[in-house]
Amino acid sequence: MEHITLLIGIVIVTALVFDFTNGFHDTANAMATTISTGALKPKTAVAMSAALNLIGAFLSVEVAKTISSGIIDEGSGIQPEVIFAGLVGAIIWNLLTWLAGLPSSSSHALMGGLLGATVASVGIGAVNGGTVVMKVLIPALAAPLVAGLAALFATRLTYRAARNADEQQTAKGYRAGQITSAALVSLAHGTNDAQKTMGVITLALITGGALAPQADPPTWVIVSAGVAIALGTYLGGWRIIRTMGSGLTDIKPPQGFAAQTSAAVTILASSHIGFSLSTTHVCSGAIMGSGVGRKGGVVRWSTAARMVMGWGLTLPAAGLVAAGAALLAGQGTWGVTTVAVLAVVVSGGIWLLSRRQPVDHTNVNDTAVPGETAEEDAAGVVTTALQAVAPPPTVKAGSDASLPEMSLPPQGTPAAGSAAEAEKERPRAGSTLG
Repeated sequence: MEHITLLIGIVIVTALVFDFTNGFHDTANAMATTISTGALKPKTAVAMSAALNLIGAFLSVEVAKTISSGIIDEGSGIQPEVIFAGLVGAIIWNLLTWLAGLPSSSSHALMGGLLGATVASVGIGAVNGGTVVMKVLIPALAAPLVAGLAALFATRLTYRAARNADEQQTAKGYRAGQITSAALVSLAHGTNDAQKTMGVITLALITGGALAPQADPPTWVIVSAGVAIALGTYLGGWRIIRTMGSGLTDIKPPQGFAAQTSAAVTILASSHIGFSLSTTHVCSGAIMGSGVGRKGGVVRWSTAARMVMGWGLTLPAAGLVAAGAALLAGQGTWGVTTVAVLAVVVSGGIWLLSRRQPVDHTNVNDTAVPGETAEEDAAGVVTTALQAVAPPPTVKAGSDASLPEMSLPPQGTPAAGSAAEAEKERPRAGSTLG
């Protein structure tokens, strides 16, 4: 029992570490558009988001119940080391996608980790397939589409309503609206994502015999999960904020307001009915919808494609890492210790790699997106080029057309290559210049 008690303590600490990574990984969901449009300064934005994530953690426990007693059968023989392995898989995937600047789903990383570890340790029979499909997979597909369509129509409606108004005056109003809608997204994020860690800790306590099956999260679990996600949010996932704020589309204040409002409504509705929704999917879909909704807006589909690829890999990748960790942790104390040491070493290595090209609040609004080359960002580059290129000057017959890189003077102006022509054009002494 002493070993189980120690192991449960390790699981709880690891769950709070995951909650912390969830906070800085998902800060972009609430604050990327607000920061990119200048509605709030970066540090002010993440501080506000952190406070509201903490408040949101106390509003509901429906998603926590889905995690603790929904996707995995509590009576199937799941042990705390299985949950520990699932958390390790989720943390490693969160850090890898953060390093790449990809806004992948922390929720799906957690789901994939728990499912992979459970299947490797107990078997597929311990997974409640119906709950996974209805409350995880279907919302994962539907949420970004719903939020994207809502943001598209909201953006068009917003621009139509303000078409005759002064742009500078309306921009101030929309920035104020962005702050309000960003606050709502932060509150919704705390309500949905903090509960996932609550559910994991509650599941660990149930499997260790410290709580009865179907029990609600204790108050100390709710408080600790809320504080952990708030601290992570304040740290700021600047790499992902940059991708979502300027990597998907160039966001104007009306777009930011429409996208965040659409995302907040979608997330709060899902939390109310217990869907373990990915706030990343919702907010990314809303941002893309707002880009399509603005006339002349450009969505960088190459970045969007990389994001969607990351979404598709999240469940299986986190599951595979967690399955390997579960097999190792199942060997006993030495196995659990080995998994813990490997997790620390890999996490430290990822952090060291991130220091080579640091992104923080001082350069988060730079236009370059980590990992994005000119070739990859085809849509944005082509659009910019078409707007910048002017028709080439007409070259007279007989002129030397073999010098394409030289700047030709306007038509009618003598070229600066003939000394005789220059001498003719030079004003004689005593002439008057008009």
